[in-house]
Amino acid sequence: MDIEEWLRSLGLQQYGTAFRENNVEAEVLLRLTAEDLKDIGVSSVGHRRKLLEAIAELRESSSAISAEGVEALTQVAELASAPASPTGAERRQLTVMFADLVGSTAISARVDPEEMSEIIRGYQNCCAGEITRFEGHIAKFMGDGVLAYFGWPRAHEDDAERAVRAGLAVASSVAQLRAPDGKPLAGRVGIATGLVVVGELVGDKEARERAVVGETPTLASRLQDLARPSSVIVAESTRHLLGDLFELEDLGPQVLKGFETALKAYSVRGEGRAESRFEAFHTGALTKLVGREQELALLLERWSRAEEGEGQVILLSGEPGIGKSRIVRALREHLANESYIPLSNYCSPYHTNSALYPVVGLLERAAHFDRDDTAEMKLDKLETLLARGGEQDREAAQVLAALLAIPTETRYPPIDLPPQRIKQRTLEILVEQLAGLAKQKPVLAVYEDVHWIDPSTLELLGLVIERVQRLPALVLITFRPEFSPPWTSHAHVTQLSLSRLTRRHGAAVALRVTGGKALPREVLDQIMARTDGVPLFVEELTKTVLESGLLRDVGNHFELTGTLPPLAIPATLHDSLMARLDHLAPVKEVAQIGAVIGREFSHDLLAAVAPHDEGKLQDALAQLCRSELIYCRGAPPEATYSFKHALVQDAAYSSLLKTRRQQMHARIAAALEERVAAGSEALPEIIAHHCTEAGLIERAVSYWWQAAQSAIQRSAILESIAHLENGLRLVRTLPDTQERVRLELDMQVALGTAFMAAKGWSSPATAAAFARAEELCERVDDITLRSVADYGRYLVYLLRGQLDAALATTTSMLRRAECDCDRATIMIAHRCVGITSVHRGDFDAGRKHMEASLALYDPNEHAALAYRFAYDPRIANLCYIAHALLHLGYPDQAFEKYTDLLQAIRHHRHSPSAAFGLFQSALFCTYSRDLGAYKRDSNFGADEAIVDELISISTEHGFSLWRTAGVILKGWVLIQAGESDSGLAQMRDGIVEWRGHDAKLFVPRWLLMLASALSRLGNPRAALDRIEEGLALITETNERWNETELHLRKGELLLDLKADEKAEASFLHALTVAQHQRAKLWELRAATSLARLWVQGNERQRAHDLLAPVCGWFTEGFATPDIKEARTFLDLVES
Repeated sequence: MDIEEWLRSLGLQQYGTAFRENNVEAEVLLRLTAEDLKDIGVSSVGHRRKLLEAIAELRESSSAISAEGVEALTQVAELASAPASPTGAERRQLTVMFADLVGSTAISARVDPEEMSEIIRGYQNCCAGEITRFEGHIAKFMGDGVLAYFGWPRAHEDDAERAVRAGLAVASSVAQLRAPDGKPLAGRVGIATGLVVVGELVGDKEARERAVVGETPTLASRLQDLARPSSVIVAESTRHLLGDLFELEDLGPQVLKGFETALKAYSVRGEGRAESRFEAFHTGALTKLVGREQELALLLERWSRAEEGEGQVILLSGEPGIGKSRIVRALREHLANESYIPLSNYCSPYHTNSALYPVVGLLERAAHFDRDDTAEMKLDKLETLLARGGEQDREAAQVLAALLAIPTETRYPPIDLPPQRIKQRTLEILVEQLAGLAKQKPVLAVYEDVHWIDPSTLELLGLVIERVQRLPALVLITFRPEFSPPWTSHAHVTQLSLSRLTRRHGAAVALRVTGGKALPREVLDQIMARTDGVPLFVEELTKTVLESGLLRDVGNHFELTGTLPPLAIPATLHDSLMARLDHLAPVKEVAQIGAVIGREFSHDLLAAVAPHDEGKLQDALAQLCRSELIYCRGAPPEATYSFKHALVQDAAYSSLLKTRRQQMHARIAAALEERVAAGSEALPEIIAHHCTEAGLIERAVSYWWQAAQSAIQRSAILESIAHLENGLRLVRTLPDTQERVRLELDMQVALGTAFMAAKGWSSPATAAAFARAEELCERVDDITLRSVADYGRYLVYLLRGQLDAALATTTSMLRRAECDCDRATIMIAHRCVGITSVHRGDFDAGRKHMEASLALYDPNEHAALAYRFAYDPRIANLCYIAHALLHLGYPDQAFEKYTDLLQAIRHHRHSPSAAFGLFQSALFCTYSRDLGAYKRDSNFGADEAIVDELISISTEHGFSLWRTAGVILKGWVLIQAGESDSGLAQMRDGIVEWRGHDAKLFVPRWLLMLASALSRLGNPRAALDRIEEGLALITETNERWNETELHLRKGELLLDLKADEKAEASFLHALTVAQHQRAKLWELRAATSLARLWVQGNERQRAHDLLAPVCGWFTEGFATPDIKEARTFLDLVES
């Protein structure tokens, strides 16, 4: 039993490591107690309860089969242990059946254990008989459950049909069985089809089984849970393979445990009404082309629309080898006589974190860069290229030169823009280039292998898709099924998923490869059986047979030279490619070396690492090109080669022994390092990849660290995380020296800071990164790194609402920094103590600490601290000083700090700081009620503009916590604008998402805003519930800066409900809290509310005596709504 898979099925996968570290195996699992779970680390009562209930179910299942059932298990053991394919584990399409005995727990409660054993044995034998009758494979008995495969170890072209027929037979046969008390038994069946890895032998002795990896068995199991007794339910994936063979009832989308989205399911009612199998599978018009006529026609139709100015996007998905690249090429062939501009972008598996890598390649090819070009020559070519797109702006050339790493000092001044603005401008220029080209001729922009796309190109592609609908352009995007395109909702976007070919179409592909010459029937049968309708498999396997020496050309057809050996045709495409490579001996090694370099490789880099002289190398490459394993662009030694398909590269690479791979990666890394030393450009992450695969750990770590630092400086946070994680995995394998510990600490701190920005302060990833950093700090005497680790732990405490622990951590941090006289850490620590104090409602202390921090800030010395401490110290201080001043009753000073904050955000280059500052700015707007009196200049944007910018920058850079805050605040803005329903829904969704970040900080504020919205919509009781929830959370967390306002809002709601006495008590409580916190503005609000209530009760003097001294205290802010309303009411009371 796979414990981690079991935990994942319960939604408790976070405990997988703890179970593994405590050696919890299947037999131990059944004996776990609540105390054991506590010791393991399951602290949540709810999670312990869930685990104990699931363990109890496992005990029931395991005890259901007693020794009496051994005979039945023995009868089917031969089926379950049938020999696997000669190739061992395989990737293939599998139809999985999961059958269950309905009500087995209830049955076991009313019959004797021996009788239950007989029931189980009869049930299992019944299932086994029907499954084997349809040539299915029994994978596993699980008490009252039976797992069976159709399609392994021996596939049939109708495996889905066989599975359904077997399922119907099981349901019918089990219904004929009876319990000892005479009651009939019932079975139910779930069936799903999908791609899996199957056949690996796992376990030991009696526990050995053939494992299957993939979601299909889980889906089948979930579907049988939905089935009624004596019924069969199939997944959408299986339905597609059945045609009209069966009558199916559409059950609609079903929410299934473990699956993120609802999935369609169908109940099998019985046989279909089609007269023949052909009719059942061909309900539409027959096509004439070789399996792709409809798809190609759709592409051409969308191209016609694009030519007319109605831009189109096609999302072309399919598994590896299904023919995505072939269709792209076929489209280009059809357009060969038309005048258009082709733009080809190729993503790479080794460049998933290299920003805009496909675009860089496109620009370099389009500009016709040569290896020996100087920087000036490249700039000339780049400017010429941009001019062709209608771009005459020198800034465009300057920005794209930076993207292409071309030095520009001799021609252009330095770019005076923050990194995030440079990135934004780069994307804008690229989009405008495409638009400029489209004004000249229609554009066909192809993005291939987008499942390997980097985040920046993904962002660019989103902008292109938005823009292209108004241009004469077709954007064609290819990707594997594991990629989920985010653009499917656009009206001009068409989704197209490629299915496997029928036998007839597959035979036509093979005939095209042979030049129209027929293959012997037995050879064609072998090819069709092995390739399973995947066009690339058909094409490559046919070529392998032609090159194998087994056939002779006799004019218009081929004949076998002898008996066709059983294993002459390889069982998998990988085997077929290797047979072909072995047949072409020198080509094989060259192809393997090229595969180690990557999907695309240059002639000069290949020549630098290949053990061949130039003549032999060119001959080998020419032979590879003739065999169509690779394509060539240009002429040697300037040529660049690319594998025809990624699978061809994968097969060549995987054929190398591990030691040989390491040697080649090492030589490639050395060659790239020599280029860098000679002044050429090479991305550090590429050298890092080759060093990693070469086992050159120390060098790899160094390059991953370089790549991460470079990404951080560009605000490419997601890319930096990937580089840091790659590096840290390697660091931990190095000898345990002081240097290694120091390097790991450096990288761990950087990772924690990056996670903080991307995933939020209290995310498990952030907490784990800083927890590890703290462990390492015990071994490294570095106060700066220690302070960053403490800071990370502090923020985890803070966001989780553990304010007492947060204050203790930062107070200790401040003491240590003062002892060490570390100015930077003292500044950071004062800020942390100040922020925590504000959240606890101690506004005066918070203000003093943050002003002390701000006084220590030197922009020249401390601006770079944003990269270590996630946010710029000045921006963070300004945020909370503004909050504190506003609460303390100094609104004019607060708004001055708010002005400074917005200016700081505009001028800072650090995107996490900008996002944090925008969030705090928007939050400040919710506290201040009205900015109207202070909007004296253009520095003040509307609340909505701030929120929109917050959402935009957080989405762009992957700052999930601040994006969630933006969603909540956007909902608030919508409600203020009168869009109540959408605003309220957005706020509620956002609050749920916020809590999903393990965040309790700010939740009382969110609940207060939600209560205000509900009250505004005429639902005071629901609003009052949210207020009580917020007050309870304040008691739990000690986050008291919203306490006064919560009590005030509670009082107002109670007034709405005609509970005046309770309202008065709430106002008095609010007043007391405000006075205790010295929060004068909130004391004024509380006093005003009380005074109004007392005047209504004819207590004018009491109202005057309360309100007058509070109004008289203020020395500024007389234009604010709070003070104006209070003074106006006081004048009314005095009149």
